Amino acid sequence: MTTIPDITLIGGGIIGLLTAREFHNAGANVTLIEKNQIGQESSWAGGGILLPIYPWRQAEAISALVLHSLKIYPELMAALLADTGLDPEWTPCGMLITKNPDYQAAIDWCTAHHITSSLPDKPFFNFLNTTAEHPLWLPDIAQVRNPRLLKSLQQDMLNKGITIYEQCELTAIHCRDQRIDSIGTTRGQLPVNQLVITSGAWSGELCQRLFTGLTKNLPDIHPVKGQMLLFDTQPDTLPFMVLDGDHYLIPRRDGKILVGSTVEHDDFNKTTTTAAKNKLSKFALHLFPELHNHPLIKHWAGLRPGTTQGIPYIARHPDINNLSINAGHFRNGLVMGPASAQLLVDLVLKRTPCVAPEPYQLAAAH
Repeated sequence: MTTIPDITLIGGGIIGLLTAREFHNAGANVTLIEKNQIGQESSWAGGGILLPIYPWRQAEAISALVLHSLKIYPELMAALLADTGLDPEWTPCGMLITKNPDYQAAIDWCTAHHITSSLPDKPFFNFLNTTAEHPLWLPDIAQVRNPRLLKSLQQDMLNKGITIYEQCELTAIHCRDQRIDSIGTTRGQLPVNQLVITSGAWSGELCQRLFTGLTKNLPDIHPVKGQMLLFDTQPDTLPFMVLDGDHYLIPRRDGKILVGSTVEHDDFNKTTTTAAKNKLSKFALHLFPELHNHPLIKHWAGLRPGTTQGIPYIARHPDINNLSINAGHFRNGLVMGPASAQLLVDLVLKRTPCVAPEPYQLAAAH
């Protein structure tokens, strides 16, 4: 007799993996379904900065998830390394923000949320070519190396016995009396108890295709392309992350330096462009002239799950009893991920929510 999983998740990016892990740790039997390969979309493509870009300019609902996630990250990273032997490269290297025209708002946000900040000394700028405007040094801000975090999470799930179906696409929903009985997939029909949509940039299209006619409460999530570059340098060539205007540099432990990123509304097109490559390369070489001595080795694009204000949907569905969603994190899936996973599991299992859930409901303005 086939066991029906307690929880079936659709989508194997960072949000799906963290949510599956959280359900498992709460005692649930979990199956995760991914239409391609685990973690190969936006989660793989991002930079891994564990702070939103200029967080004081973001909605408070974003800060709430970010701040709770930052409390979770050190222990989560240590557990993944210990349990899998795969290092996610959680690195609290700090971030320099060179230009803050809204400096008082930045200081107020950091003070209110206990984020350490200071005025950077002149040596911070010795190797940078920029005009500083109310610069800010955030020494405790960390990064993770996205592909390695995803590999570590996937191995952790396999170790825990969580069922993963890759190359398996959701094709149909079988719903009766406002409850989903089973789903159709490219591997056949599967019974479900609770279904959770964690499909990132594809969540809006998927829900429109499968749930239209069953409910009017559908998530407004659309793909937003981001392109990035990678330079190959020596370790410690750049000792910290730098945010300069709309773009940034992220140094990995092995010396690789990421340059990001663009924000493009181009449907589901992940094609890289020469224009974006030239723009990002020009930014990086100007800001950090040392990069003239090192090769540009990679250029890629990913699709972020965009919403109007960047606020994700994390909610039980108001009309379909056993459907939930955790998607729409835009640029901040990694930094909001642990709290988002915990909140969704809190709601489904009827635990006390880790953050106030109201801003993330399907009926809320996103």
